[in-house]
Amino acid sequence: MSRKMKNKVLPNLRIERIAAEGKCVAYYEGKVVFVPNVAPGDLVDIRVTKGRSSFMEGEAIAFHEFSKDRVKPFCSHFGTCGGCKWQHINYELQKTYKRQQVIDQFTRIGKVDIPEVLPIIGSEKTQYYRNKLDFTFSNNRWLTKEEINSEETFERNALGFHIPKMFDKIVDIDHCYLQGNASNDIRNSLRTFALQEGLTFFDLRNQVGLLRNLIIRSSSTGEIMVIVQFGENDPNGIQKVMEYLKSEFPFIDSLLYIVNLKKNETFHDQEVITHHGRDFIEEEMEGLRFQVGPKSFYQTNSEQAYELYKVAREFASLNGDEVVYDLYTGTGTIANFVAKRAKQVVGIEYVEAAIADAKINSQINGIENTLFYAGDMKDILNDEFLNNHPKPDVVITDPPRAGMHEDVVKMLLRLEAPKIVYVSCNPATQARDIALLSEKYQIDKIQPVDMFPQTYHVENVVRLILKS
Repeated sequence: MSRKMKNKVLPNLRIERIAAEGKCVAYYEGKVVFVPNVAPGDLVDIRVTKGRSSFMEGEAIAFHEFSKDRVKPFCSHFGTCGGCKWQHINYELQKTYKRQQVIDQFTRIGKVDIPEVLPIIGSEKTQYYRNKLDFTFSNNRWLTKEEINSEETFERNALGFHIPKMFDKIVDIDHCYLQGNASNDIRNSLRTFALQEGLTFFDLRNQVGLLRNLIIRSSSTGEIMVIVQFGENDPNGIQKVMEYLKSEFPFIDSLLYIVNLKKNETFHDQEVITHHGRDFIEEEMEGLRFQVGPKSFYQTNSEQAYELYKVAREFASLNGDEVVYDLYTGTGTIANFVAKRAKQVVGIEYVEAAIADAKINSQINGIENTLFYAGDMKDILNDEFLNNHPKPDVVITDPPRAGMHEDVVKMLLRLEAPKIVYVSCNPATQARDIALLSEKYQIDKIQPVDMFPQTYHVENVVRLILKS
């Protein structure tokens, strides 16, 4: 029965609410229909794209009424590039649904008792808030239906973002509202230069071409890092590109490049070569300076990172006598941020280069009460480690989207730290982990923080208290 529904048109359905991953919900004969690119309150005709026994997925093919909560998208690439999927929804409603997302994940996945979730901390900037963007060069630019139907000939080289679920199709970006400073000028100028010089754009299927990837990082201190990845080891072509960037944009503080002959754009195992300037830029937070290198992780919304870390520090309630374990410490940003209010902070992180950065960041800020260790969390946090270090009074954990490994959760249950502050970019895996921790811990506070306006993503901080 569900398969027979595919391509069926469901007329005049009211969009009721926003669900997980930014999709909206309508109902047809009591069954949930998930629909992207609509807003709560829209009245639409929906064509079914997938039918399941318990739900359907569809696309809006006609609008009869528009939601009062709609706003006009500000970006010409909206709906195509896959980013900023909530531009058509006013920001106040975005925050409401992000907070609700946290509540839903904890009640449906965690199935644990929760206190009232605090009002979400919104982002003062809703445009130009990111400090890092990755652009891909491609010789296979995405063409719109209008362009294809026009039968005209178009430039197929592109520099921009991947089309969702299409690894080899790139939207050529004219102006991106995610990153300010000189990001748009640098990207557009480099693309124009490459076309004028006849430089080859990367072929994502055949893995050939000189220009592969462009990364632009900026900081709250006004510094800029530019990293160019090349797909071929062509010294003349590389020199031409790097000298152009150096002369055209002399304000770039860190101009770097990588020759990456692998089949993917990740470069943690690649040599990064400094063409001009330093091999890092600096961030600043409450007078602390943080060196951010090409391989460093730093929260991509600098202003909101400060708000997030203030919440984590407040939830830790430090008075200067505590030993703090900072798990998944990255470059030690949280560890160094809370160190002046703790007796000792022990940071653990899988990436060795990040730990090297963490140690440097302690050193340049004159912080002497931090210790950092590199390795797999579940392997380092063992009995031998605990025998050689004091037990923590507070654990701060900020894992990747996948959440914590089950062995790490088990070790936290053994440690029995009086407080755990769990920072997460994925409330679903956070709720899962906290359900496991509920054997010994209860939730004391929940604070969502919006790091990514115009998207459905939400950061969340939870304080857990050891049950008496």
